[in-house]
Amino acid sequence: MSTPHNKAKKGDFARTVLMPGDPLRAKFIAETFLKDYKLVNDVRGMLGYTGYYNDKRISVMGSGMGIPSIAIYATELYTIYDVENIIRVGTCGGYAESLNVGDTILAQGACTNSAFTSHFDTPGVFAPLADFKLLLNAYNKAEELGIKAEVGNVLSSDLFFDNNTDGEQIYKKWLKMGVLAVEMETAGLYTVAAKTGKKALSILTVSDHMSKEEYTTPAQREKTFTDMMKIALEIG
Repeated sequence: MSTPHNKAKKGDFARTVLMPGDPLRAKFIAETFLKDYKLVNDVRGMLGYTGYYNDKRISVMGSGMGIPSIAIYATELYTIYDVENIIRVGTCGGYAESLNVGDTILAQGACTNSAFTSHFDTPGVFAPLADFKLLLNAYNKAEELGIKAEVGNVLSSDLFFDNNTDGEQIYKKWLKMGVLAVEMETAGLYTVAAKTGKKALSILTVSDHMSKEEYTTPAQREKTFTDMMKIALEIG
């Protein structure tokens, strides 16, 4: 069985899929952490692998950028390939002053400026949330591994380049509401998980900060930030 976006066969994916945005990060995770892994998808360059981590069968696959992209892949994984858990391992831009580049966030919930959630038949505004057990397990595992992980709300934005004249100040409005960081996928993933009755969690690494002059290169984002990967692999 295949889809327009995935050539994998039924059973090629494990029950748990780690999902970075960058398919090359999926390749890095497979090569670095998995044993006996095999490529199960490369349609449109969206690389997907399945292998073993400590004798536990795990898959990893890219999601692309933005809510529409992750929603396509998550829907197919949940409904066609019988995946139960998707753990996003991605990067974000820090808002909170307590955060620095390289810090880990466990996204308890996700605000959004996207209209995506309005397409679901709810008589109000749906609030996308992580699966509590995955969130709790991730927090406990981070503590066990000695990794500082901040838990809270993030913003899933449709805009990477903000055209508003006060764009540089918009983040302060979210910060006042306790939002820790901004990224582009989590609200979509959590909404699809809720719709399909499956489980999802986003574990994020701060790759830059809105109010601090701290940045990382594309190569660093692709091949570092292993704390979030370790947490995800351990709880997957």
